[in-house]
Amino acid sequence: MAQAQIMHSTEAAGLAEILERVLDKGIVIAGDIKIQIADVELLTIKIRLMIASVDKAKEMGIDWWEHDSYLSSKAKEVENQRKIEELEAAVEKLKNGA
Repeated sequence: MAQAQIMHSTEAAGLAEILERVLDKGIVIAGDIKIQIADVELLTIKIRLMIASVDKAKEMGIDWWEHDSYLSSKAKEVENQRKIEELEAAVEKLKNGA
């Protein structure tokens, strides 16, 4: 029983080390799916997956989640403000034109 606990603890430590290494260095998985009939390409799907920590991703210049209004409340506020400004400009244009 004690031996099983030691093995489990070692496996968890090994998994934690692997996860830490992957998040620190990052890992990229890429693949393409291409469907064609008689040398006529019908569909191409490119799949890219990158696993890294947020800090590592930012270090590499990847920060799209900060600008996506579905993921960032700050980005949502910016988008809402832009929409308000566009509406105000449209109203002003209508006032001046009428």
